[in-house]
Amino acid sequence: MDKEFEYYTILGVSPQATPEQIRAAFAALRSKIPEEKRNKSNTAYARLLTAFEVLSNPERRATYNSLLVETKSLEMVNLRVQASRDRIKASDAEQMVYLLLDVLPPEQEVKQRPLNLSLVLDRSTSMQGSRLSHVKTAVELLVNRLTKKDTLSIISFSDRAEVVVPSGKIENPTAVIGELRSVQASGGTEIFQGLQAAVQELRKVDLNQHTNHLILLTDGHTYGDAPLCLELASRIARLNIGISAFGIGTEWHDEFLDKLVAPSGGQSNFIEQPNEIVDHLQKRIQGLGTIYAQNITLNSQLHEMVTINYGFKLEPFAQPLALDGEGLHLGNLEGRAPVSVLLELKVAPQPKQARLTLPIEVTAEVPSPQLHSQTFKHTHHFYVLPDLPNEMPPQNIIEAVRVMNMYRLNERVWQEVEAGRLDAASTRMRHLSTRLLEAGETALAQQAQQEMVRIASAGTMSLAGRKKLKYGTRALIDKSKQSKE
Repeated sequence: MDKEFEYYTILGVSPQATPEQIRAAFAALRSKIPEEKRNKSNTAYARLLTAFEVLSNPERRATYNSLLVETKSLEMVNLRVQASRDRIKASDAEQMVYLLLDVLPPEQEVKQRPLNLSLVLDRSTSMQGSRLSHVKTAVELLVNRLTKKDTLSIISFSDRAEVVVPSGKIENPTAVIGELRSVQASGGTEIFQGLQAAVQELRKVDLNQHTNHLILLTDGHTYGDAPLCLELASRIARLNIGISAFGIGTEWHDEFLDKLVAPSGGQSNFIEQPNEIVDHLQKRIQGLGTIYAQNITLNSQLHEMVTINYGFKLEPFAQPLALDGEGLHLGNLEGRAPVSVLLELKVAPQPKQARLTLPIEVTAEVPSPQLHSQTFKHTHHFYVLPDLPNEMPPQNIIEAVRVMNMYRLNERVWQEVEAGRLDAASTRMRHLSTRLLEAGETALAQQAQQEMVRIASAGTMSLAGRKKLKYGTRALIDKSKQSKE
């Protein structure tokens, strides 16, 4: 904001100053100005008077504060862009370039917004026993970690939904845990019932004043209502309600959960053993503690000669991005970690020397007393030249592409299996096994070898093997990040 309009600075008070402090500051500064110069033709006095008139009026001060937050929020989020190469050889063929985009949190801390959380728990018959027991334990630990400002609701569902804990503050954790322990497993799996009930609970508070999130834990396929679930996920993403989804065991539909979280840029993950539920749930809640920007969206229209061929979020968690619209939904800027995205760009044939200008444009809802939609921009250039020196891409991009391509290779195996191209699937799986061994991932490499045999003999992959490889190769991105740290 221009210094001429920094009213708190002009008066020498903090934004938290009381009306009495504002009047006292104005009187002290006014007394230092000779009476003959106390008129609006004197620029210094005019600024002082305007600052006092605005800040001493409650309504005008509230409006000014809102504008101040909105203006300062422009400084809160920074973009950093790095390419695998900025110089491209003139060619009649298409070329691939990788772009690493980091959306960085501000250096200063931001006041934490209260969490508005709804937990949607599968209580169908298949959840009975250790699965439901570990879910309850995880939720009990979570309840005790929430603050008194947070709002929580808990929904259980099978073929119908039940509001176990209505939306409200955690005044009595023991009572909440008591209600949770009464949940018993029975019935089928209809996820839409649980999601719909959770959204109704989430909307009982002012969404613009909270960080709003829905966490789904399920162990099975939903029956007949998948389109309704996906439509609801798209609709609530526009309300700044995020979704994370965790599949327990091997029977759930991984592609469905990926699509469910995509509109809000949320996380989907695989919980192989019930005793892992606590760890997964606590990690996800921890990320929601401080939100600097919500509903971050990258404009996918970069240039008429450049298209996004593939997108993958690297941080704060590994997740493929859906390329099904004009924008890529990147989720929230959580905690101190950046939102880091790797984009594979397809550059159309460039036979002549040229400069390609890519306007990188990111929109986000920046929390303040209200949510403010902001746009953050960065311009990146690619230079098309007839002759290029031999240059290596930056090491961090090389590593990111390496681990991402192992995940993509596994996904291509599944695509070949579904298309009935079993020989091609086996060949790709053999390549994946080799790469995993080279990376020191012995257990995953052995799983790949087992699935290669299964493809040849049974014409498909096992449910367990499919998920272990999909989420195991996805987790390599997190391992790579941890090793660098």
